[in-house]
Amino acid sequence: MSTGSSCLDPECDEPGVRGAPVGLCDEHLALAAEWVGRRDGVADLLPMPCLLCGSRLGVRWPSGWLCAVCEWRHGEPVDGELPPPRIDVVYYLRFRDRVKIGTSAQPRRRLRAIRHDELLAFERGDRAVERRRHVQFAADRLGGSEWFARSAALDTHIAALSHGVDDPWDLVARWTSEAHARQG
Repeated sequence: MSTGSSCLDPECDEPGVRGAPVGLCDEHLALAAEWVGRRDGVADLLPMPCLLCGSRLGVRWPSGWLCAVCEWRHGEPVDGELPPPRIDVVYYLRFRDRVKIGTSAQPRRRLRAIRHDELLAFERGDRAVERRRHVQFAADRLGGSEWFARSAALDTHIAALSHGVDDPWDLVARWTSEAHARQG
């Protein structure tokens, strides 16, 4: 931590900012922050909500803004003439001590219709992926339903899907954004 001594720039006579992680003056700290922002982007509020997912959180780059949730370029129009892309997902829901593994192309609508305590994860995939998961966790299946008893194997799979994901809906937003971008 800087102790408030002179700026580390040998040509600068200004005092370093007390408590700063490096001994630079205000002007040189601002230049360093700007340089890092060009390389890593700067998290900030978007000027207006994302047209694709509605998020207000963005990343500001010298070349423009990206939505921090779905990575849609701020200001880029969504082509309203194109039908919305179909995004099939496999969802994992917890209700008490059980987990439902299902699939939907309209997960918000589908999940509103299913009683559950928690959305655990999403996985990109259609009925074929859902069937593979049902076979993979067949030992935990409750009757012929889509509900499964919690098990170490199932919990490990769900943990791998949700690793590094704060909100599973952010994944759906990103997949939707990517599909919109591929449409043109």
